[in-house]
Amino acid sequence: MIPATFDYARPASVEDACRALSDAGEDAKVLAGGQSLMPLLRLRLAYPDALIDLDRVDGLREIRDAGDSLVIGAMATHHQVIHDPLVREHAPLIAQATETVADPAVRHRGTFGGSLAHADPAGDLPAVALALDAVCLVRSVRGEREIPASEFFVDWMTSAMEPDELLVGVRVPKLDAGWGVHYEKFHRTAQAWAIVGIACAVRRNGDGIEEARVALTCMGPVPVRANAVEIAVQGRPASEETFRTAAAQAPAGTEPPTDLHGSSEYRTHLATVLTARALAAAAG
Repeated sequence: MIPATFDYARPASVEDACRALSDAGEDAKVLAGGQSLMPLLRLRLAYPDALIDLDRVDGLREIRDAGDSLVIGAMATHHQVIHDPLVREHAPLIAQATETVADPAVRHRGTFGGSLAHADPAGDLPAVALALDAVCLVRSVRGEREIPASEFFVDWMTSAMEPDELLVGVRVPKLDAGWGVHYEKFHRTAQAWAIVGIACAVRRNGDGIEEARVALTCMGPVPVRANAVEIAVQGRPASEETFRTAAAQAPAGTEPPTDLHGSSEYRTHLATVLTARALAAAAG
Protein backbone atom coordinates (compact mmCIF):
# COMPACT_ATOMS: atom_id res chain seq x y z
CA MET A 1 0.00 0.00 0.00
CA ILE A 2 0.95 3.66 -0.25
CA PRO A 3 1.33 5.73 2.96
CA ALA A 4 -1.02 8.58 3.65
CA THR A 5 0.18 12.11 2.88
CA PHE A 6 2.39 13.77 5.50
CA ASP A 7 4.77 16.70 5.88
CA TYR A 8 8.45 15.77 5.91
CA ALA A 9 11.31 17.39 7.83
CA ARG A 10 14.98 16.39 7.82
CA PRO A 11 16.71 18.41 10.56
CA ALA A 12 20.49 18.54 10.92
CA SER A 13 20.71 18.97 14.70
CA VAL A 14 18.96 17.82 17.87
CA GLU A 15 17.75 21.38 18.46
CA ASP A 16 16.21 21.56 14.97
CA ALA A 17 14.60 18.15 15.46
CA CYS A 18 13.05 19.26 18.75
CA ARG A 19 11.71 22.42 17.13
CA ALA A 20 10.26 20.42 14.25
CA LEU A 21 8.53 18.07 16.69
CA SER A 22 7.15 20.99 18.68
CA ASP A 23 5.86 22.72 15.56
CA ALA A 24 4.28 19.53 14.20
CA GLY A 25 2.03 18.99 17.21
CA GLU A 26 0.83 15.66 18.58
CA ASP A 27 0.36 13.90 15.22
CA ALA A 28 4.04 13.57 14.31
CA LYS A 29 6.31 10.53 14.08
CA VAL A 30 10.08 10.31 14.35
CA LEU A 31 11.92 8.27 11.72
CA ALA A 32 15.15 6.63 12.95
CA GLY A 33 16.05 3.37 11.17
CA GLY A 34 12.46 2.97 10.02
CA GLN A 35 12.41 -0.82 10.33
CA SER A 36 9.27 -0.74 12.50
CA LEU A 37 7.69 2.52 11.36
CA MET A 38 7.79 2.06 7.58
CA PRO A 39 5.60 -1.08 7.54
CA LEU A 40 3.07 0.73 9.75
CA LEU A 41 3.01 3.67 7.34
CA ARG A 42 2.61 1.45 4.29
CA LEU A 43 -0.30 -0.43 5.90
CA ARG A 44 -1.77 2.87 7.14
CA LEU A 45 -1.75 1.59 10.70
CA ALA A 46 0.06 4.85 11.37
CA TYR A 47 -0.83 8.03 9.48
CA PRO A 48 1.03 10.99 11.01
CA ASP A 49 0.63 14.56 9.86
CA ALA A 50 4.41 15.00 9.92
CA LEU A 51 7.49 12.79 9.75
CA ILE A 52 10.75 13.94 11.38
CA ASP A 53 13.73 12.13 9.82
CA LEU A 54 16.76 11.93 12.15
CA ASP A 55 19.20 10.48 9.61
CA ARG A 56 21.19 13.71 9.26
CA VAL A 57 21.25 14.66 12.95
CA ASP A 58 24.83 14.76 14.25
CA GLY A 59 25.93 13.17 17.50
CA LEU A 60 23.15 10.64 18.04
CA ARG A 61 25.17 7.62 16.90
CA GLU A 62 27.95 7.96 19.46
CA ILE A 63 28.59 5.33 22.13
CA ARG A 64 30.72 6.76 24.91
CA ASP A 65 32.16 5.92 28.30
CA ALA A 66 30.58 8.05 31.05
CA GLY A 67 32.50 6.74 34.05
CA ASP A 68 30.30 4.24 35.85
CA SER A 69 27.96 3.95 32.85
CA LEU A 70 27.80 3.92 29.07
CA VAL A 71 25.76 6.37 27.04
CA ILE A 72 24.44 4.84 23.82
CA GLY A 73 23.18 7.33 21.25
CA ALA A 74 19.61 6.75 20.15
CA MET A 75 20.64 6.48 16.47
CA ALA A 76 23.35 3.88 17.06
CA THR A 77 22.43 0.95 14.81
CA HIS A 78 22.04 -2.59 16.10
CA HIS A 79 25.11 -3.60 14.08
CA GLN A 80 27.12 -0.81 15.70
CA VAL A 81 25.97 -1.81 19.20
CA ILE A 82 26.81 -5.48 18.64
CA HIS A 83 30.38 -4.74 17.60
CA ASP A 84 31.19 -1.82 19.88
CA PRO A 85 34.01 -2.78 22.31
CA LEU A 86 32.58 -0.68 25.16
CA VAL A 87 29.21 -2.40 24.92
CA ARG A 88 30.76 -5.86 24.69
CA GLU A 89 32.93 -5.18 27.75
CA HIS A 90 30.55 -3.29 30.04
CA ALA A 91 27.04 -4.19 28.82
CA PRO A 92 27.39 -7.61 27.15
CA LEU A 93 23.72 -8.42 27.71
CA ILE A 94 22.82 -5.65 25.24
CA ALA A 95 25.19 -7.02 22.61
CA GLN A 96 23.96 -10.58 23.13
CA ALA A 97 20.28 -9.68 22.87
CA THR A 98 20.81 -7.36 19.90
CA GLU A 99 22.41 -10.22 17.97
CA THR A 100 19.00 -11.95 18.03
CA VAL A 101 17.13 -8.98 16.49
CA ALA A 102 15.64 -9.87 13.09
CA ASP A 103 18.26 -10.32 10.34
CA PRO A 104 21.49 -8.59 9.22
CA ALA A 105 19.67 -6.17 6.91
CA VAL A 106 17.42 -4.97 9.74
CA ARG A 107 20.33 -4.79 12.17
CA HIS A 108 22.28 -2.54 9.79
CA ARG A 109 19.40 -0.02 9.60
CA GLY A 110 17.46 -0.46 12.84
CA THR A 111 18.50 1.65 15.83
CA PHE A 112 18.89 1.05 19.54
CA GLY A 113 16.82 4.09 20.48
CA GLY A 114 14.16 3.30 17.90
CA SER A 115 13.61 -0.13 19.42
CA LEU A 116 13.03 1.42 22.84
CA ALA A 117 10.89 4.33 21.66
CA HIS A 118 8.73 1.94 19.62
CA ALA A 119 7.89 0.25 22.96
CA ASP A 120 6.78 -3.05 21.46
CA PRO A 121 6.51 -5.59 24.33
CA ALA A 122 7.66 -8.32 21.91
CA GLY A 123 10.86 -6.38 21.17
CA ASP A 124 14.06 -7.75 22.67
CA LEU A 125 15.72 -4.56 23.87
CA PRO A 126 13.04 -3.05 26.15
CA ALA A 127 13.33 -6.01 28.55
CA VAL A 128 17.12 -5.76 28.44
CA ALA A 129 16.99 -2.04 29.29
CA LEU A 130 14.68 -2.87 32.18
CA ALA A 131 16.95 -5.61 33.53
CA LEU A 132 20.00 -3.33 33.38
CA ASP A 133 18.29 -0.37 35.12
CA ALA A 134 18.93 1.80 32.06
CA VAL A 135 17.84 5.43 31.95
CA CYS A 136 16.36 7.02 28.82
CA LEU A 137 17.57 10.54 28.01
CA VAL A 138 14.93 12.67 26.29
CA ARG A 139 14.96 16.23 25.03
CA SER A 140 12.48 18.83 23.80
CA VAL A 141 12.33 22.59 23.32
CA ARG A 142 11.36 22.71 27.00
CA GLY A 143 14.61 21.10 28.13
CA GLU A 144 16.00 17.69 29.05
CA ARG A 145 14.84 14.97 31.41
CA GLU A 146 15.73 11.42 32.38
CA ILE A 147 13.23 8.56 32.48
CA PRO A 148 14.21 5.26 34.14
CA ALA A 149 13.43 2.22 32.00
CA SER A 150 11.11 1.06 34.80
CA GLU A 151 8.92 4.12 34.05
CA PHE A 152 9.54 4.49 30.32
CA PHE A 153 7.20 1.75 29.05
CA VAL A 154 3.63 2.56 30.05
CA ASP A 155 1.45 0.47 27.71
CA TRP A 156 1.48 -1.49 24.46
CA MET A 157 3.67 0.49 22.03
CA THR A 158 3.36 3.53 24.29
CA SER A 159 6.21 5.22 26.12
CA ALA A 160 6.34 7.92 28.79
CA MET A 161 7.68 10.48 26.32
CA GLU A 162 5.53 13.50 25.53
CA PRO A 163 4.62 14.10 21.85
CA ASP A 164 7.27 16.84 21.53
CA GLU A 165 10.05 14.83 23.19
CA LEU A 166 12.90 13.09 21.41
CA LEU A 167 14.89 10.13 22.73
CA VAL A 168 18.53 11.17 22.31
CA GLY A 169 20.37 8.46 24.23
CA VAL A 170 20.30 5.76 26.88
CA ARG A 171 22.53 5.62 29.95
CA VAL A 172 23.37 2.05 30.96
CA PRO A 173 25.16 1.28 34.26
CA LYS A 174 28.27 -0.81 33.71
CA LEU A 175 28.40 -4.41 34.89
CA ASP A 176 31.69 -5.43 36.48
CA ALA A 177 33.49 -8.70 35.90
CA GLY A 178 31.51 -10.45 38.64
CA TRP A 179 28.34 -10.48 36.55
CA GLY A 180 27.28 -13.16 34.12
CA VAL A 181 24.55 -12.44 31.55
CA HIS A 182 22.29 -14.31 29.18
CA TYR A 183 19.38 -13.56 26.86
CA GLU A 184 17.15 -16.58 26.27
CA LYS A 185 14.61 -16.22 23.46
CA PHE A 186 12.01 -18.57 22.02
CA HIS A 187 10.70 -17.71 18.56
CA ARG A 188 9.18 -19.56 15.61
CA THR A 189 11.95 -18.73 13.13
CA ALA A 190 15.35 -17.07 13.34
CA GLN A 191 13.96 -13.71 12.18
CA ALA A 192 10.69 -13.67 14.12
CA TRP A 193 9.62 -11.66 17.15
CA ALA A 194 10.07 -13.35 20.49
CA ILE A 195 7.17 -15.44 21.72
CA VAL A 196 8.86 -15.12 25.11
CA GLY A 197 12.31 -13.75 25.95
CA ILE A 198 14.28 -13.59 29.21
CA ALA A 199 16.96 -10.96 29.91
CA CYS A 200 19.07 -12.13 32.82
CA ALA A 201 22.12 -10.92 34.75
CA VAL A 202 23.54 -12.82 37.73
CA ARG A 203 26.30 -11.90 40.15
CA ARG A 204 27.83 -14.81 41.99
CA ASN A 205 29.65 -14.88 45.32
CA GLY A 206 31.54 -18.15 45.34
CA ASP A 207 28.99 -20.94 45.02
CA GLY A 208 26.07 -18.66 45.86
CA ILE A 209 23.99 -16.02 44.08
CA GLU A 210 24.57 -12.54 45.45
CA GLU A 211 22.19 -10.70 43.13
CA ALA A 212 20.10 -11.33 40.03
CA ARG A 213 18.20 -9.18 37.56
CA VAL A 214 15.54 -10.73 35.36
CA ALA A 215 13.13 -9.11 32.88
CA LEU A 216 10.59 -10.74 30.56
CA THR A 217 9.77 -10.03 26.93
CA CYS A 218 6.20 -10.42 25.60
CA MET A 219 4.61 -11.35 28.92
CA GLY A 220 2.32 -8.33 29.06
CA PRO A 221 1.67 -4.93 27.44
CA VAL A 222 5.09 -3.77 28.70
CA PRO A 223 8.33 -5.59 29.58
CA VAL A 224 8.12 -7.04 33.08
CA ARG A 225 10.77 -7.16 35.80
CA ALA A 226 10.59 -10.57 37.52
CA ASN A 227 11.12 -9.32 41.07
CA ALA A 228 9.87 -12.56 42.62
CA VAL A 229 12.54 -14.53 40.75
CA GLU A 230 15.26 -12.11 41.82
CA ILE A 231 14.27 -12.44 45.46
CA ALA A 232 14.01 -16.23 45.23
CA VAL A 233 17.60 -16.71 44.04
CA GLN A 234 19.32 -14.10 46.20
CA GLY A 235 21.59 -15.74 48.75
CA ARG A 236 20.84 -19.22 47.45
CA PRO A 237 23.37 -21.71 46.06
CA ALA A 238 23.93 -21.65 42.30
CA SER A 239 22.23 -24.95 41.51
CA GLU A 240 19.67 -26.34 39.10
CA GLU A 241 17.24 -26.79 41.97
CA THR A 242 17.56 -23.12 42.95
CA PHE A 243 17.01 -21.95 39.40
CA ARG A 244 14.07 -24.30 38.81
CA THR A 245 12.36 -23.24 42.04
CA ALA A 246 12.94 -19.53 41.41
CA ALA A 247 11.81 -19.79 37.78
CA ALA A 248 8.41 -21.00 38.92
CA GLN A 249 7.87 -17.41 40.15
CA ALA A 250 8.53 -15.89 36.70
CA PRO A 251 4.85 -15.58 35.65
CA ALA A 252 3.95 -13.66 38.84
CA GLY A 253 2.45 -10.28 38.00
CA THR A 254 2.47 -10.87 34.23
CA GLU A 255 -0.35 -10.59 31.68
CA PRO A 256 0.76 -12.85 28.83
CA PRO A 257 -1.30 -12.30 25.66
CA THR A 258 -2.99 -14.93 23.55
CA ASP A 259 -2.37 -14.49 19.83
CA LEU A 260 -1.60 -16.45 16.65
CA HIS A 261 1.80 -17.45 18.04
CA GLY A 262 0.65 -18.93 21.34
CA SER A 263 -1.84 -18.90 24.15
CA SER A 264 -1.44 -17.17 27.48
CA GLU A 265 -0.93 -20.56 29.12
CA TYR A 266 1.78 -21.48 26.61
CA ARG A 267 3.65 -18.26 27.29
CA THR A 268 3.39 -18.87 31.03
CA HIS A 269 4.97 -22.29 30.58
CA LEU A 270 7.71 -20.86 28.34
CA ALA A 271 8.51 -18.11 30.84
CA THR A 272 9.07 -20.69 33.56
CA VAL A 273 11.27 -22.97 31.45
CA LEU A 274 13.28 -20.19 29.80
CA THR A 275 13.91 -18.34 33.05
CA ALA A 276 15.51 -21.45 34.56
CA ARG A 277 17.70 -21.78 31.48
CA ALA A 278 18.67 -18.10 31.50
CA LEU A 279 19.58 -18.16 35.20
CA ALA A 280 21.72 -21.24 34.77
CA ALA A 281 23.51 -19.81 31.73
CA ALA A 282 24.10 -16.41 33.35
CA ALA A 283 25.43 -18.08 36.51
CA GLY A 284 27.88 -20.10 34.44
